[in-house]
Amino acid sequence: MDATGRSGLLMVVSGPSGVGKGTVCRELIARHPEVRLSVSATTRSKRAGEEEGVSYFFVTKEKFESMIEQNELIEYAKLFNNNYYGTPRSFVEREIAAGHDIVLEIDYHGALNVKKTYPEAVLIFVAPPELSALKERLLARHSESAASMEERLGIALEEISKVKLYDYVVVNDSVEKAVACFEAILSAEKHRVCRNLNLLDTFKEV
Repeated sequence: MDATGRSGLLMVVSGPSGVGKGTVCRELIARHPEVRLSVSATTRSKRAGEEEGVSYFFVTKEKFESMIEQNELIEYAKLFNNNYYGTPRSFVEREIAAGHDIVLEIDYHGALNVKKTYPEAVLIFVAPPELSALKERLLARHSESAASMEERLGIALEEISKVKLYDYVVVNDSVEKAVACFEAILSAEKHRVCRNLNLLDTFKEV
């Protein structure tokens, strides 16, 4: 718990590829040391420069499947590269209990699974100001073929259609404004009555 006796928040962040959600999350964390980025477990091999427990928790396929069976993951998925990715329950619960706010950046499938497990999780969708802006950001990467671009835009439209399932939507027309919105959400959520019942208990003693 933090200095006020509150547990940390679990913020689940989603949005289409190229919307800049990773940049916004990194800037938020840079400004607020009490906010931590969730570390996922994966079965893929470690790449140069990656650190165990910082970049990912690197585990074998057998270990990951055991974690699934033992209900040790909040959410998980098996991606096109045939590798598993998932969020370890112990890491998130330990950080939240310590009063740290956790940012979990995943797609809407994972976000909705997290919400089932943690109804108190705060779901934030990062949206582009308009679809043309998203297309421009993808083009700026210089890594998209025409076919890949159309596929990504199609996926983006599908993801945007799920925004009603989220608690908040933040339009990323500038990183500065988007981070300010995240800070406002964080502050508002921390002042919910349900998150401050310990404070109400102290009033009974007066």
